[in-house]
Amino acid sequence: MEMRKGTKGTTRRQLITAAAALPFTFAISRYANAAEFTMKLATGQDPSHPVNKRAQEAANRIKEASGGRLEINLYPANQLGSDTDLISQVRVGAVDAINIASSVLATRVPLAGIVNTGFAFSSYDQVWKAMDGSLGDHIRKDIEKTGAIALSKPWDNGFRQVTSSTREIKTPDDLKSFKIRVPAAPILTSLFQALGAGPTPINFNEVYTSLQTKVVEGQENPLPIIATAKLYEVQKYCSLTSHVWDAYWILGNRAAFGKLPSDLQAIVTREFGKSADDERADIAALSQSLRADLAAKGFTFVDVDKNAFRTALGKSSFYKDWRGKFGEEAWTILQSNVGELG
Repeated sequence: MEMRKGTKGTTRRQLITAAAALPFTFAISRYANAAEFTMKLATGQDPSHPVNKRAQEAANRIKEASGGRLEINLYPANQLGSDTDLISQVRVGAVDAINIASSVLATRVPLAGIVNTGFAFSSYDQVWKAMDGSLGDHIRKDIEKTGAIALSKPWDNGFRQVTSSTREIKTPDDLKSFKIRVPAAPILTSLFQALGAGPTPINFNEVYTSLQTKVVEGQENPLPIIATAKLYEVQKYCSLTSHVWDAYWILGNRAAFGKLPSDLQAIVTREFGKSADDERADIAALSQSLRADLAAKGFTFVDVDKNAFRTALGKSSFYKDWRGKFGEEAWTILQSNVGELG
């Protein structure tokens, strides 16, 4: 997901562009010679997002632990392409690794979108039990059929909330005909259609402008994304719907990863796994603290009855339709972690 479009004039845009043009590399002076192996890791998030902070820390530790043999350069903020572009690039080897949300990955690995089933997860206890267990294992097998490989356990994108510039979304009825941006994720389009809204798929690098120019009235994202992309500048209300939880996957090109000696593969997996734990803690903490921070900036928060939204969704064919698309095996695994749906 790309950094937002600037609103402070050309100078600000130029500064942001110039900063993004530089990979987040970390010089370790003791390594005078070029690394034996180098990899590019591309992300869509703003440089200030915990994903980039923790990915850079993993890259630093990998270089240190490998004695300088492996260097991973980080390219944030859709610098190497939009989210959907990055999926294609990692599959063909144009980039070695990416960070991608399940909601976007689902355009190429449909089963990845099962975690975005509306109102499926009610807590992080449920999330991590499922994703570090049977559900995560099931999704990982499908990812590996595409030429990509998961380099660690899933990271946290957080629970998604609805924002608006035109109205408070308090009840399901408030979503009727509401023009909302969604990522290029069929299950999120389907969810908001089932609730009577008008969802429009837009890549994240165009979201700020789309909100600013009123192409759409609102969008939905976790609070850390809303904050780091400064979407509160072009939105007024945030309804705490927690309608969907979303994962981040650190995916590598299978061939590129396979070229690394086994000891370096083990280091990569270990260090990205450690950063996964750190990033999960970051997102959980931010999801609590950002409400006060954003409210101080004039953002109005709206508490909602989540059960009312889930009940409204249950009256549609949403759960039945997606059960059919994901298949009985996957749906059974999901419900074994979250309970009966629909």
